[in-house]
Amino acid sequence: MEWLNAVVQGIMLGGLFALFATGLSLAFGVMRFVNLAHGDLAILGAFVAVSVTSALGLNPFVSLVIVVPVMLAAGYGLQLGAFNFTVGADPLPSILVTFGLGVVIQNALLQTYSADSRGLDVGSIEVESIAITDAIAVGWIPLITLAVAITVLLGLQLMLSRTALGRAFRAVSDDPATARLMGINDRNLYAVAMGIAFATVAIAGVFLGIRQSFGPTDGPAQLLYAFEAVVIGGLGSVWGTLIGGLLLGVAHGIGGQVEVSYGYGSGPLLGHLVFLAVLATKPAGLLGRRTE
Repeated sequence: MEWLNAVVQGIMLGGLFALFATGLSLAFGVMRFVNLAHGDLAILGAFVAVSVTSALGLNPFVSLVIVVPVMLAAGYGLQLGAFNFTVGADPLPSILVTFGLGVVIQNALLQTYSADSRGLDVGSIEVESIAITDAIAVGWIPLITLAVAITVLLGLQLMLSRTALGRAFRAVSDDPATARLMGINDRNLYAVAMGIAFATVAIAGVFLGIRQSFGPTDGPAQLLYAFEAVVIGGLGSVWGTLIGGLLLGVAHGIGGQVEVSYGYGSGPLLGHLVFLAVLATKPAGLLGRRTE
C-alpha cells in the first residue's frame, strides 16, 4: 500500500511539474525560444503574490487576479523590448539573454526580500485531505494544483486548435516567413505567446509558494523540473507536457519511497534517470514530433 500511495502522491506532484512546464513548452513550440529564466520567473511570481497578499490582505488564491495580469504584461513587454531580437534559428542568443535575466531576477529578489524563505498561507486547507483508504489520503492543495494544471493545459489546447489566435500560433511555428507573407505580425504574436507563458508560470509560482517555502535562489531547481517534464512529454506538445509532468512526479514519488524503504536513492535522482532514459530512447519525447 505504501508503493501505491507513493504513486498517488507522485501524480499530485506531477500536476505542479506540468504547470511549471506549460509556459516553457508554449514558448518553445511557437518560436523555438529557450527560456533559462523560466524558473526564476516562477519564483518572481510567488514573491509578487507575497507583496500583494501582504499589502492588500488577500488570500493567495485571490492574489492570482493581480499577479497573473502583471506577469502577462511583463512577458508581453519583455518579448517586444528584448526577446524578439534574439528569436531565430540559432538558440544561443535567447539562452544568453534569459540566463542574464535570471541572474538579474535573483539579485533583485535578494535585494528586495532578503535571502529568507517565504511561504503563502491559504489557511486550514493546507493540511486538509481526502481519505481514499486508511493508508492513502490526497491533500486538497495538491489536488487543486493538478486540477488547475489540467484546466490550463486544456484551455491552451482549445485555444491552439479552435481559435484564430491558435491558428496564427501554429502558422508562425511551422513557417514564419510564409506567415508574414499572409499578413501575420509574427513579432506581436510572439509577444502574446510570451505573455501567456509568463501568466502560466506565475500560476505555477503561486501554487509552489502555497505548497512549500521558497527563496530568491530557488528558480534553477524549478527550471530543471520544467525542462525535464517538457523533454519527457515532447517539446511543443501540450498533452505531452502533462504526461511528462505526471511521469516525472511519479518517478519522484517512487524514488522517495525507495529511500524510505531501503535507505538509498531519492525522488529527484529517479526523476533524472527517467529523463535520461527518455532522452536516450526517444529524443523527441513521448508525444513529440521528430524533425530533420
